[in-house]
Amino acid sequence: MVGSLNNHNVWEQIRRRRMKMIVTWLFLLLLFSLSEQDGQQTGVSRCGPQNLSVWGLGQTLLAEWEDDASCLALNDPITYNMTVLIENKEVYSDKVSVMPDDFGSTHSWNWTSYLPLECASHTFRLRSLVQNQMSQLEQEKTLPGQTGSGGDRVFPQDAVFDVGSTATFCCVVPDGEKFDKMLLDGPTGRNMSATKISEQRYALTLQLGASLLTGPQDPGVNVKCKTKQPSKGPYGSSFHVGYPPDVRDLWCETRDLESVECLWREGRGTMVELLSPTKYQLDGSKCDSENKGRCSKKLKVEVGEKNWTLTAWNRLGKVEIQDTADLTKRVHMLAPHELTVADVNARTAILSWRWTVQRYDNLSLTCQTNITDTEGHFPQIEHGVGLKVAILTDLRPNWEYQVKVRCRAAEHFWKWGTWSKTVTLRTLGDVPDPLDVWMEEKGNQTLIVWKRPLDHQSHGEIMQYQVTWARTSESNRLNKTNVPPSAHRHALRLDTGEQYVIKVTAKNKNGSSSPSAITLPVISPDKTSMKVSRLIGSEGGFNLSWSSRPEASCGYIVDWVPANRTEPVDWRKLPPNQTSVRIESKNFKDGLRYQLSIYACTQTSALLLERMEGYVTETRIKDNLFTSLKYKQQGSHVEISWDPVSLREQSAFIHGYVLYWWETSGQNFSVTTNNPEDTSLTAKNLQTGSYTFKVAARTDVGECGDTTLIATLNFQSDSFIMIFIFSLCAVSALLLIITVLCYHHWTCIKQKLYPEIPKPEMPDWFASPVKRVPPYLQTDLSHNAEEHTDIPQLHYKSGEPLNNNTQDSTALISPQTPHSYQNQPAEKYWASPALNSSGPNVPSQSLFANPTYNPMMTGEDCTPSSDPKLQMRNGYQPQSLDEFFRLCQMDQDPVSFVSGYIMPPQPS
Repeated sequence: MVGSLNNHNVWEQIRRRRMKMIVTWLFLLLLFSLSEQDGQQTGVSRCGPQNLSVWGLGQTLLAEWEDDASCLALNDPITYNMTVLIENKEVYSDKVSVMPDDFGSTHSWNWTSYLPLECASHTFRLRSLVQNQMSQLEQEKTLPGQTGSGGDRVFPQDAVFDVGSTATFCCVVPDGEKFDKMLLDGPTGRNMSATKISEQRYALTLQLGASLLTGPQDPGVNVKCKTKQPSKGPYGSSFHVGYPPDVRDLWCETRDLESVECLWREGRGTMVELLSPTKYQLDGSKCDSENKGRCSKKLKVEVGEKNWTLTAWNRLGKVEIQDTADLTKRVHMLAPHELTVADVNARTAILSWRWTVQRYDNLSLTCQTNITDTEGHFPQIEHGVGLKVAILTDLRPNWEYQVKVRCRAAEHFWKWGTWSKTVTLRTLGDVPDPLDVWMEEKGNQTLIVWKRPLDHQSHGEIMQYQVTWARTSESNRLNKTNVPPSAHRHALRLDTGEQYVIKVTAKNKNGSSSPSAITLPVISPDKTSMKVSRLIGSEGGFNLSWSSRPEASCGYIVDWVPANRTEPVDWRKLPPNQTSVRIESKNFKDGLRYQLSIYACTQTSALLLERMEGYVTETRIKDNLFTSLKYKQQGSHVEISWDPVSLREQSAFIHGYVLYWWETSGQNFSVTTNNPEDTSLTAKNLQTGSYTFKVAARTDVGECGDTTLIATLNFQSDSFIMIFIFSLCAVSALLLIITVLCYHHWTCIKQKLYPEIPKPEMPDWFASPVKRVPPYLQTDLSHNAEEHTDIPQLHYKSGEPLNNNTQDSTALISPQTPHSYQNQPAEKYWASPALNSSGPNVPSQSLFANPTYNPMMTGEDCTPSSDPKLQMRNGYQPQSLDEFFRLCQMDQDPVSFVSGYIMPPQPS
C-alpha cells in the first residue's frame, strides 16, 4: 500500500508539470498571435534593443546592448540600425545583423571617429528592424565633449600616429574667448585652414608625412591654438609620428638542451619607443623587454622540427614572424667552466676544464684553444666526446700567454660556443735561438753586426755574446772575444787578401745558442765600385726585384742603410725562390736617402749583385740651400757659383739647377743646367744696375732650395779698373824684363854709357894761387845736329882788364849742363908762339884735346872767321880765352859756345 501511494504521487507531479508547460506555450502562442495582429495592424515591431551602453577611448567608440524579451520568439534575423551624431549632426550610419542563434546575448559594435572624443559630443541611436518593420523601442546614448571651462584645450594630447596617416586636431575655445587660428609649431609651422565644428569648437586635419618624424626622445610636434585675446593662450598639444614594429630574420636554438632561445633582427626603428614601446611574445609567452632581440622559453628539447612564432606590437601596429627548427641540430654551447693550466714546460702545457651542462658529456665535441701573446693569437683544435682536456704545443720558452677555450657539436655544426674566461701561463726558459748575423764594410774595418734577439728569441736575459774568427786556411787557429749584451756589433781589422769565417753566439743562464756563421770574401785591391742606380720609393717603403741567380744556393740578402751613414745597417734574408720583396721599416724617414744592396747567399761568401739609392718619399729641400752663393763679373756676363751641395742637405734627387735674375722693375730671365754636379751658372748680356739672382735645385717635387743674391753691377768702372790693372801689369812685366836684361848685360851697358874716367893729372900750375877760369867749352859736332846744347856764357864787365889775374871773378862763366857728352883721354898739343903774345902777365895757355872745335861768336864785330888762328893736330883749332875776349870786348852781349866736351887746363 505504501509503495502504491508513492508511485501515485510521482505521477501526479509529472502531470502537473506537463500542464504548466502546456499553459505556458499556449500563453506564448496567444501573445505571438496578438503581436502579429497588432503588428499587421500598425506596421511596428515590438522587438528592439535594451540596456544600451557606450564607451570611448581616444577616438574609438564601443557600444553594447541586449535584445528585448519579445525578440526571443522570432525566427527571423534582427537588423539593428546604429546612427552616430556629432554635435547633433548625423555623420555616420551602420547596420548590425543578429541571427536567431544569438538572441538573448550581448551585442557590440565599435567605430572610430575622425575627431577626438573630447572635441565634440557623440550621440548613438539604436533601433531594430524585423521583417522590414521598425521597432517601437529606440535606445540613445550621448558622450559629451570637453566643455569650455575644462583644462586642456587642444586634443588629442600626446598622441601617436603612423607615418602617412591623416590626423584631426581640435581646439575647444575657453568661455569668453574667440578663436583666431591653429598652426604647427617649429620649422614646419605654417598657418592652416581650420574647420568650424561649433561656435567654440574648431578642427584642423593634417596629412602626417615623414617630414614630421622626430627622434624617440624628442618632445614631438606641437599643435597650437591661438585666440584673439593676446593675454591668454596660446593653447596646444604635442604628438609623435612613427612606425609599427619591424622585426626580421627569426632563428631559434638551444644552449642547454632544456630551453629554446630565439633571436631576431630589428629593422627600421619605430621612432615612438618612448610613448609606445614595442612588446614581444614567443608562442604566446611574454618576453623580457630587457633583452632586445632575444627571447627564451623553457621546454625539453626533443628530436624533430617545430614552428616558433614571435609577435611584436605597439600602438601603431602588430607583426608576426616564424622559424622552423630541429633544436637538436642547433646547439649553441655554453662556455667551459673552471679553466686551469698544469704541467707547464718550456714549449708545452696541459689545459683542463669542466662542463655545467651534464648532457654535454654525451656529445661529440670539437674544441678550439686560443693562445694569445703580444704578437697575436694561435688557435689549436682538439676533438673528442665530452672533451675536457687539451695539450698546448709549440710554445715559446720564457714566454707569457693568455689562453681561453670554446667548443661546438661536431656532428651537426651550428655555431661555436661561448669563450671561457682567460687564464695566463708562462713557459720555462731555454737557450737562445741562433742570431741573425750580417756584415758592413767601413773603411779598412769589417763590422760584424747582428740583430738584437727579441724576447721570444732570447728565452731569457742575454748575458753576453761571443765572436770567433779564423782564416779558412787556418780553421784551427781561432780568435775569440766576448761582447757585452748591450752591444750588437764588433769591428775587426782583417787581412783583405784572406778569406775569414766569423761565428757569433748568444749566451743566457740556460746556455749558448747555436753559432751563426758568415764568410768574409777576399777583397781585390783593384776592385772598382759598382754602378749605383736610382730607386723610387712608394707608400713608405721600397719595392725590389731582381733576376734569379743560380749561385744563390742559400737565398738572398737585402740590406739598407742611410747614404750618410748616420744609422746602422739593417737587412733581410730571403729564400732562394724569392726574387722580389717589399722593404718597410719603422725607422724609414722621408727626405732621407737610403742605399740598398742585394747579395746572393752562396756556399762561401755573399756575392754583391746590385746597389741602389733612393728615397722612401722625396720632400722639398729647404730654402737657402746654397749658403756659399757668390758672383763674379766677366764683362757683361755674371757668373753665379756655389759650393757642391752635401748629401745631408739633399732631401730629394737633384736633377739640375736653374738661375733666375731680374732688375728691380725688369723682366725675369733664367738659365738651367741638367747636370747635378755643376756648381755655377752664367747670366749673360747684363746692363749696369742692381740685380737679384736666385738659384734653385730642380727635383721631382719641384724647384726648391731657393737662395737669392742681390748685386749691383757697374761694367764701365770695372772695364776701367781692368784696363788699368792690365796696363799696370804690362808695364811691370816690361820693367821686369828690362831689369833682368840689364842685370845680365850690366857690364856692357856700363862700359858703353858710363866708361871709367881716368884720374886727371894735376900740374904744378894747377896748384898755383892764381885762380883761372877753366875753359869749359861745348862743341857742336855738326851744324846740322837735331839737338843743340846750351853754350856756357862768359860775362865780362867793360873797363876791367881782361887779364887781371889778381881779380876774382873778372869773368863770370855760367855753364849749361849738356844733354850728352863724351870723355876721352886728353892729348897734348903745342900751340904757335903767336898765341902767347897777349901780354906779359898772361901765362902760356894749355893745349886742349877737343875734336872738331868750331866756335861761333856773335856781335857786331865778332863774326865767324874762316881763318884759323890756331893749327892743331887732328883738325883741332885751339884758341886762347884772352884772345877770344879781346875780339869781343866791344860787345856787351854774352858769348855763346858750342862744345861737345870741356876739359880742365893741362900743364904745358
